[in-house]
Amino acid sequence: MKKLTIAFLTGLTLSAVSFSATLSNEIKNGSLIVYNSNLGLVHEERELSLHQSDTSIIYKGVAKSVQTDSINVDISDDVTLYSQQYRFDSLTQEKILQAHIGKKVEVRLLRNKNEFKIITATLLAYNGQKSIVKTLDYKIITVKSDNIIVDNIPDALITKPSLIWNIKSKKDVKTTMKLDYLISKINFQSNYILNIDGDKANIIGWISVNNRSGKRFDNTKLSLLAGNIQKKPVQVQRLYKNMHAMNDSVKVEEKPFEGYHFYTIPFPVTIADNEITQIKFVQENNITIQRLYYATLSNPFYLKGEKKSDVSQFIAFKGLGIPLPKGEVRIYSQLNKQTILLGENSINHTPKETTVKLKMGTNFDVKVTQKTTKRSDTDVWLNVDVAYTLSNNSDTNKTVELFVPFNTHKDSTIRTDETYTFTKGNLVTFSINVEANSTKEFNVNYESKK
Repeated sequence: MKKLTIAFLTGLTLSAVSFSATLSNEIKNGSLIVYNSNLGLVHEERELSLHQSDTSIIYKGVAKSVQTDSINVDISDDVTLYSQQYRFDSLTQEKILQAHIGKKVEVRLLRNKNEFKIITATLLAYNGQKSIVKTLDYKIITVKSDNIIVDNIPDALITKPSLIWNIKSKKDVKTTMKLDYLISKINFQSNYILNIDGDKANIIGWISVNNRSGKRFDNTKLSLLAGNIQKKPVQVQRLYKNMHAMNDSVKVEEKPFEGYHFYTIPFPVTIADNEITQIKFVQENNITIQRLYYATLSNPFYLKGEKKSDVSQFIAFKGLGIPLPKGEVRIYSQLNKQTILLGENSINHTPKETTVKLKMGTNFDVKVTQKTTKRSDTDVWLNVDVAYTLSNNSDTNKTVELFVPFNTHKDSTIRTDETYTFTKGNLVTFSINVEANSTKEFNVNYESKK
């Protein structure tokens, strides 16, 4: 057996398409790998039977979005492949009638105002709305092309996206033909549901395969590669959905591979064209979660007067023993047995045992006010006093992280009674506990050389 990778050649004419090999319609060992970058890798095997006199192989049913320069063929050493074409004949009146030139057709002729008669004739020429035919009594007449009736689609027309190879064989061959090719207009993404209850949560992950490749995949082995391979992404619109839920005993297999993560679906999957197919691949229960409250404030040297800021609220969890491919996360909880959406977010590719932080939105009851109370700038120094007030009108205590951008060089100083740290290099970070239904105020003096 030998493998040939063939470039797509245009403008080739098949010299003997009628002498084509017999290729089974049944696909064996079909598989599909979908990437999260608008790319798929198709593998198919079909039984091939050809005679030494055959000059072509017609492989019908490839995806419309086939990348023809990616085609990899595995066939017998006795067969030489000379050239390749991609063919797909969308049926039109012109193509059908052009293919019937020189062949018998039926013609509907007007007998009187309300009656037609059908005659048999040979189609001689097609000229748009008019065609020329020769009747059985050797009369040549012009008729409307719409009145020509044919009873089949000629073999010369290939009505499914197909690959055609010009070949030469040393002998008669019966073998299994293997084909691999890349397709576009197929993509997958991960979608997660996080159901929270107190300080615990359950997470369910769904793989959503969006297929617009122009091919239906029946009972195929489906795998997915999560990671950012070197490929330009393309936006893919949502269509309609087909859901595949797993039994608890059936798990999607995940393996790290060459810096990516490879997921194998453990059952055959049918993916129709123009369909989103969803498969559950993650379920983790009883996850410990933490609620976080953050506010990013103004640089004190640019703060003028008083400014109010919202407090963002987050859900965080860590310690999952599985990687999470990038995707959308929806956060739900229940109140009085009614499900409530608390927020939507997204995650990037997340390795296992990594902390995940999901922003839910801004907290209704917790606010921060920052106010300049004194400025003592000189030609050399910037000096400002800022008062921070945190109000918590909820019935539970809150710990709020405040992030204040500030110069951190050796000539800068911060004076305050509150403990602080530096995060991300230049963010002065305060962790302030505010009791329920109360306010907390503290002052900070910032000084820095200009």
